[in-house]
Amino acid sequence: MDIKVKKHRLIYKGYKIRCSIGKSGITKSKKEGDLATPKGKFGLGKLYFRKDRIKIIKCNLKKKAIRRNMGWCDDSRSKRYNKEIIFPNKWNAEKLYRKDAIYDLLINIKYNVQPTIKKKGSAIFLHLANKKFKPTMGCIAISKNNFLKILPLINKSTKIIIN
Repeated sequence: MDIKVKKHRLIYKGYKIRCSIGKSGITKSKKEGDLATPKGKFGLGKLYFRKDRIKIIKCNLKKKAIRRNMGWCDDSRSKRYNKEIIFPNKWNAEKLYRKDAIYDLLINIKYNVQPTIKKKGSAIFLHLANKKFKPTMGCIAISKNNFLKILPLINKSTKIIIN
């Protein structure tokens, strides 16, 4: 069963969950830095988590603990564009280890992969929302409680449909 996202609702296996999307809404023609969430059907990658803040997680996805030196490259000049990187690095990148809690749990949405097209957008995640559900920079964000409810139901064949 697929996860469906429409404006400010994420729907999955009977759950209707409030979510945040990109500040510029949903778009078919995503570009790096446009603050929009890409429209389409995408696979899900690894679950990244802060093990200093999140206890052991029941999950059917591959998991990876976030370390202080981890990032996600959003610099289209790099060969590592739209991929996990390690700091220090000469390329611009989104830090995964943050002071706020929004990346304490995140799943990489497989947008702009195989092939990765330069300037088409990067670092699109399903992650935790802040308390006010502020718009994201292009990701989808849900509450921690809801993330933990649906996480055990998600597996490597789960797709996310954004429209």
